[in-house]
Amino acid sequence: MSYRILVFYGSYRSDRMGIRLADFLVSRLRERGAEVELIDAKAVDLPMLDRMYKEYPRGQAPDALERLAGQIRDADGFVFVTGEYNWGIQPGLKNLTDHFLEEWFWRPAAIASYSAGRFSGARAATAWHGILSEMGMVVISSTIAVGQISGALTAEGAPVGPGGKALTDAYPRFVDDLLWWIEAAKAQRQRKPPPY
Repeated sequence: MSYRILVFYGSYRSDRMGIRLADFLVSRLRERGAEVELIDAKAVDLPMLDRMYKEYPRGQAPDALERLAGQIRDADGFVFVTGEYNWGIQPGLKNLTDHFLEEWFWRPAAIASYSAGRFSGARAATAWHGILSEMGMVVISSTIAVGQISGALTAEGAPVGPGGKALTDAYPRFVDDLLWWIEAAKAQRQRKPPPY
């Protein structure tokens, strides 16, 4: 069975390294048979949050919001690829997610973090766990964390060196966990409507 998974990436920087991890995950998820789409916050380029999608009268939301709301509603699960800025989360990715709420409900999410340094974006991943849970997603316990990303993945997203090996070793548990929860959540939504 094929599942629809959205991979979200949030850096707006001109020399973005995390896109390597996003590309790696898209490629590997497709190898597992998933229908995957990369949602790049910079490419979507939503304005700073003024009105959430749900606050627009039906049919009057900007096209980018309407399109993305449909993609989120149609997805079976999500992967959030996040860098760490000054011990915190990337503002571009947070701004994108905050435009929506009910669209996220009752689906699993996974977090993959990265950084240029050795801490691998772990503090941002920890922050995202609570944010995504508050937004109605079930956040899986398995995570991926890539430190010194420029030496762990090539520009094309291919693993290299010890960091790439660590990523390759961590990936099977991460994807198995995510797909298990996607299958469970999808079966439950088909069996019984969500309570709200």
